[in-house]
Amino acid sequence: MPLLQVRDMPEDLYEKLSQIAEQDNRSITQETIVLLRKALNYKESRISRRKRILEEIRNDIIVDANKFPDPAILIREDRER
Repeated sequence: MPLLQVRDMPEDLYEKLSQIAEQDNRSITQETIVLLRKALNYKESRISRRKRILEEIRNDIIVDANKFPDPAILIREDRER
């Protein structure tokens, strides 16, 4: 099994990790693995979600774009209120 060593970890971060591990009845190593898995899955889900949204935007076709009102007119009307 691969070994991961972290150097110069801030003491407050280590203490927080230790507290969380104790609350979850895990060793610091087990808790670190759990937290890393969660963080990596979260990042992957964010990236895939962004890709999906961008694809939806690319595929979105605006019908009758010429029928939209002139933004300058809308802004002028709003300012005159």
